[in-house]
Amino acid sequence: MSEQLFDILNDLMNLPTETEWIEFKEAKTNFDSDDLGRYFSALSNEANLNNKESGWLVFGITNSPPRRVVGTDYRNTPSGLEKLKKEIQKGTNHLLTFTAIHETNHLDGRVIMFEIPPAPRGIPTAWRGRTYGRTHESIDLLSFAEIDRIRNQKPRDWSAEVIENATIEDLDQDAIAFAREKFSKKHPQLSSEVERWSDGEFLNRIGLCVGGGITNAAIILLGKSESSNLLSPLVAQITWVLRDGAGIERDYVHFGPPFILAVDLVFAKIRNLNYRYMTDETLFPIEQLQYDTWVMRETLHNCIAHQDYLQAARISVVEGDDYLLFTNRGIFIPGSIESLITGDRPPDYYRNRLLAEAMVKLNMIDTVGSGIKRMFRSQRERNFPLPDYDLTDSTRVSVRITGKVIDPRYTRMLIRHKDLDMLDVISLDKVQKGYRLSDAEFTSLKSKKLIEGRRPYLYVSEKVAVETDTKEDYIRKRSFDKQHFKDMIIEYLKKFDEADRVAIEKLLLDKVSDALSEEKKRLFIKNLLQEMRKGEIIKTKEGGSKTFGAKWVLSSLQYKDK
Repeated sequence: MSEQLFDILNDLMNLPTETEWIEFKEAKTNFDSDDLGRYFSALSNEANLNNKESGWLVFGITNSPPRRVVGTDYRNTPSGLEKLKKEIQKGTNHLLTFTAIHETNHLDGRVIMFEIPPAPRGIPTAWRGRTYGRTHESIDLLSFAEIDRIRNQKPRDWSAEVIENATIEDLDQDAIAFAREKFSKKHPQLSSEVERWSDGEFLNRIGLCVGGGITNAAIILLGKSESSNLLSPLVAQITWVLRDGAGIERDYVHFGPPFILAVDLVFAKIRNLNYRYMTDETLFPIEQLQYDTWVMRETLHNCIAHQDYLQAARISVVEGDDYLLFTNRGIFIPGSIESLITGDRPPDYYRNRLLAEAMVKLNMIDTVGSGIKRMFRSQRERNFPLPDYDLTDSTRVSVRITGKVIDPRYTRMLIRHKDLDMLDVISLDKVQKGYRLSDAEFTSLKSKKLIEGRRPYLYVSEKVAVETDTKEDYIRKRSFDKQHFKDMIIEYLKKFDEADRVAIEKLLLDKVSDALSEEKKRLFIKNLLQEMRKGEIIKTKEGGSKTFGAKWVLSSLQYKDK
């Protein structure tokens, strides 16, 4: 146990019994994820209401003072605690999860310290749709008064805070001129007025100055490169990284403010090559750029607008041979892509409201979420894979834009099926990428006969195969009836008398469904042999064993003469 963690544990153990933002459990019995989720919700809300940096759930310690360490075996395996963050994240209303899970070896036993973030200002933390709190030591639903206390909190807008010593001299004149141009294009009815505004009036009009003071947002968008020091110790930086096919870093460049100009400098580094592919619709290949320039720009602008600058981290753009990976810090406020695509209203709040609103006025983003919807439509219309949002880490959002066709079958399907619902397109995109489907996604695609197979090994259905000229691939991926493979083994043994597992795998491996992994194929063959042995069709050669090197023979004349 580190000295710092030991001090924290001692401080927590010495707190009074009625402390509502901390809970001790001996946790000698199983503590399921639903129990854990309720405590997570309650302690997160109580940390918010008590103005604490964290709530704490501690396993392996008695609850009543004087508290003592008794140790816990909760999930005491190498990977036992690893899945907890994702399990909790799936059940909370804004994808919140543990700040950290500290597993410590105290002198008196194993202790687990779950560090829980406070509910975001304005948004109570819910677990599976219900919002919990604590009354002394009891878990209960959060009272309406407490829910209102959290909801009435004004979320902190760091981007709107004025920098005490900053002046208009800290802003880049070229960036201000470019911003004027973008504003006039967005608001042509004001273009003649914009020319008469002073820089100070213009900045006040678009909200980057508050009461004449220079805001953090103004430095981010329009600040001189050296003015980024005014944000210290926080960071305003975009990093472009080039990686080769093996994932090895080949080049990188850091870009600072003004971000309104840095965006074009980042894109100048990206190799947006021509890409050709065949569709069977014509004898000539389709040729287009790997990346839609509007999609690239929208993705990076979203990173700038929604970055959690308080995490003091860079925005990154990683370029591979056939993909771009954009990453910014902070949770994805809408919750999920599906809710954003189907929702009719914008999110309840924005992390950087002033910055986002200024970028809207400068025609850089659209706060109502239609920009992300348009990104998905654009990729679909180009018959390319959809943007791939990774929301599994509550501290960041990553978006992968793929610059190639992954599976020609799906490309042909998108070309021929313009009537597919966007949610089904998103689900089918997950299938082609090998991602796991939710129950609702699986049911929808199955009911429309768009996929076949058993989860997680799904593939294009016969119905779609016929319509997209992939019948041969369908047959290759569909498993034959077990009897077909049994007959092949019988015929082999009739001809060659005996075979070991190596010979039988060589006979069958390339014929078992391609929807299965190599490991699953071998397991299928192993189980098939055992089933034939139990059915007294085959047996191990006399004097042999049932190990990998055993020789299999037919078990009776009935099969030998068949």
